[in-house]
Amino acid sequence: MFENKNILITGGTGMIGSHLVQLLSDKANVRIVSHNRPVPPEINSQKIEILHGDLTEKAFAIKAVKGMDFVFHLAAQALVRQSYDDPVETYQTNAIGTLNLLEALRPLEKKCTAVLITSDKCYNNVEWVWGYRETDALGGPDPYSASKGAAELVIRSHVKSFFPKDGSVRIAVGRAGNVIGGGDWAQDRIVPDCVRSWAKGKSVQLRNPLATRPWQHVLEPLSGYLALATELHQKDELHGEPFNFGPSAHQNHTVLELVQAMSGHWDKVRWEDNSGDEKEPYESGLLKLNCDKALYHLNWQAILSFQETVKMTAEWYCSYYEDPSTIRDVTLAHIGEYESMAQKKGMQWAL
Repeated sequence: MFENKNILITGGTGMIGSHLVQLLSDKANVRIVSHNRPVPPEINSQKIEILHGDLTEKAFAIKAVKGMDFVFHLAAQALVRQSYDDPVETYQTNAIGTLNLLEALRPLEKKCTAVLITSDKCYNNVEWVWGYRETDALGGPDPYSASKGAAELVIRSHVKSFFPKDGSVRIAVGRAGNVIGGGDWAQDRIVPDCVRSWAKGKSVQLRNPLATRPWQHVLEPLSGYLALATELHQKDELHGEPFNFGPSAHQNHTVLELVQAMSGHWDKVRWEDNSGDEKEPYESGLLKLNCDKALYHLNWQAILSFQETVKMTAEWYCSYYEDPSTIRDVTLAHIGEYESMAQKKGMQWAL
């Protein structure tokens, strides 16, 4: 499907985007958009085209999508705590950046398939025990969640207003659960917080240790995005549809359980419960996704267990701290291992 195709990946220097680059760069002509971030060492920059710019500028978005067969929109301000510090930048990046990309796609006459990524945080999370379905209410209480809900409303409106099913551009939305894996160095995210602290022999501070999340390895939602792009390219009935991509419900685990599982792969680990700090901004305590729609329409489901997810994540960071020069090989080995597992389970995108 993607052989020799022109593919745009926004957010291609981030943790999720860089893994997608590596999944596609050997078979496709990959262009990435990067805004003030260096290309990570695990990407072979000689195989890709790099555009430096900001999608909040419409002219740049138009330049970015020109000539593309597929678009994967992952560029985002992705941190809940940072959204409290700078809500305007969060809305500009997540909502206006998405709007500009849609506006850039509108005049395209060449067939183009676009998968726009938002987040599991786009839902109005009332912290019930059921997994959210794609038809549930959007818009959470914190600026990050609200910005993702706003992006969803922009997409829905633009698809209905400007992108008919029989047009040249097809669009769908991916909503992923909490993604972990190698290459994430963001502040205030649990896995990079742990490895940075433990590598220095320090204790990691747990802000919300009993919060439950749908943890999944980065390759899991990416397999969903690829499956969605493949089916969307062939079936106009998926045009405009959102899809959840997350682990099975029994794999939801608390932050503390994730840290305990990670600690089994490191020496001399410590953590402290910091949940009593009243100065910390609100973060949801319970979040689940229902992924039945992806299973029905795409034959997609997560294939890694929680233990496999943690093991693959820990291996990446251990390898990085032992010898950073090997990290590209480690990443490619994980991709190969994951693709082999997907093939054995009959996942169409991997066959």
